[in-house]
Amino acid sequence: MFNGVHLMSELIRTFIAVEIENRDVLRKLIEIRDQLVATGADIKPVEDENIHLTIRFIGEIPAGLVKTLCNEINGVKYQVFQMHVKGVGVFPNISRPRVLWAGVAEGADKLVELAKIVETIVRRLGVPPEREEFVPHITIARVKGSRNMDKLVKLVINLADMDFGYSNVTGIHVKKSVLTPRGPVYSNLCSVMLQ
Repeated sequence: MFNGVHLMSELIRTFIAVEIENRDVLRKLIEIRDQLVATGADIKPVEDENIHLTIRFIGEIPAGLVKTLCNEINGVKYQVFQMHVKGVGVFPNISRPRVLWAGVAEGADKLVELAKIVETIVRRLGVPPEREEFVPHITIARVKGSRNMDKLVKLVINLADMDFGYSNVTGIHVKKSVLTPRGPVYSNLCSVMLQ
């Protein structure tokens, strides 16, 4: 049982995201991701079309609950804003990098507010709370092994202040993630445009 819904129905791997709407910002993210790959480190880059900012990863939920989630998200009222994509960093820390990301400077507070609104909705639907606090970031690669780690770390430190530019946030999207051997394939289940 999941919040009163039997798990016999189809499960959909779901998350909520904002897109990188400025093509120049996206192009710079791809360039930097490729520079990180060029270090020869053992990393798995995020595919061009999959680069986004996750507001909330939900996981596998019944198809019926997705419909309810979309109805709830549709009621979100929030103003359009800009995010300044700036800096490159790692989670959890530079001595044990697992995730390589681009950060958000200006607009991070608005993304946190938006994430709180979304969190209230998903918790109401019975989705368990996140273990980690929401930190706005755009994942560009994941570290798979320790090969050429010194080169990778040096480049990340050099890119700490990288300025990718500004991108408008005009909508939030409930997305479906289908895992394939070539990597995940994302598609929009529903979207709400901000005012």
